[in-house]
Amino acid sequence: MKSTSELVREAFTELYPGKSFPYQVTVKYSRKFGSYNANVKLSGHDLRFGLSREWKGVDADIVIGLLQALLIKLLGGKKTKRVELYHIFLKKVHQVVPKVHTDPVLSESFHRVNQEYFNDNMEEPNLKWSTDATRKLGHYAYGSDTILISSIFKDAPVELLDYIMYHELLHKKLKFDHKEERTIHHSREFREAERKYANFERMDAEISRFIAQKRRRRWRLLPW
Repeated sequence: MKSTSELVREAFTELYPGKSFPYQVTVKYSRKFGSYNANVKLSGHDLRFGLSREWKGVDADIVIGLLQALLIKLLGGKKTKRVELYHIFLKKVHQVVPKVHTDPVLSESFHRVNQEYFNDNMEEPNLKWSTDATRKLGHYAYGSDTILISSIFKDAPVELLDYIMYHELLHKKLKFDHKEERTIHHSREFREAERKYANFERMDAEISRFIAQKRRRRWRLLPW
């Protein structure tokens, strides 16, 4: 079995045939990453990869696809068949990751939205509150099948929470597209589906007003 460092070299050679490989490679598996997350950094000739521990048991071709996707972000290039294999894996990994996180308020919101807009066909993901951010209101993590929603919505009207939940469930359903080197999370299909939410424009305006109120309140509470 090849080491991850050897897989890095293989990934590079396939992406950039004929080019020399002048890098000193470090690969570190860490629990600090979310499930099936990874990153890459380049400092001089030091090429450092950080991978979540879940990648240790994954087929080598898929790992090479991951490494190539990271290299493309860093150095440019065109995706290969193994990058496509990695993308397919990432879109389907939600089927096998454990569902261990839930919250009664978020779960009720999920079931309302699932019944109203998805004909009860969506599998309930992991559901968690994030920090009280007013910029990143929600996030869907593909690798861990987790929806995180800003805790500012804990005391929000139900219709606002459900609107954010709907947006994140669209990410779970539609996943992402790729165009050349770009990953597209808000495709035309996504935007069209988003507008199918009842009173979409009013809800968008209500969200903006709610966030503005939260920011003003936070400003008033800052210590002087």
